[in-house]
Amino acid sequence: MVNVSAGVTKSMATRSPRERSALADLPNVGRAIAADLRALGIRRPSQLKGRNPYALYQRLNRVTGTRHDPCVLDTFIAAVRFVDGGPAKPWWAYTTERKRVVAARARTSPLARRSTKARRRSS
Repeated sequence: MVNVSAGVTKSMATRSPRERSALADLPNVGRAIAADLRALGIRRPSQLKGRNPYALYQRLNRVTGTRHDPCVLDTFIAAVRFVDGGPAKPWWAYTTERKRVVAARARTSPLARRSTKARRRSS
């Protein structure tokens, strides 16, 4: 049962971990996201437990040579959180978190610090 508008259905949310043996059984995970996860070597939902969704997204971009839409990252966050025991939420419930984390990482990256120093020197 798939509810395209919400990304989460009651039957998905109430299945026990043993019943979720396929990636597409996870809330928000359809054929395309399941294929992305398989490209990363993830075949079962249990392989997402404890994983860093941000690292998975960066690795997907490297493996495919494509910068994927950030909504893919939101979906990875939703899937990992669900497998780790969190509630089933639609992927867009994680958009604000993703934007906050990515912005914070950009501010603290060595590249961001170098460009800030260069701007100060040129002023």
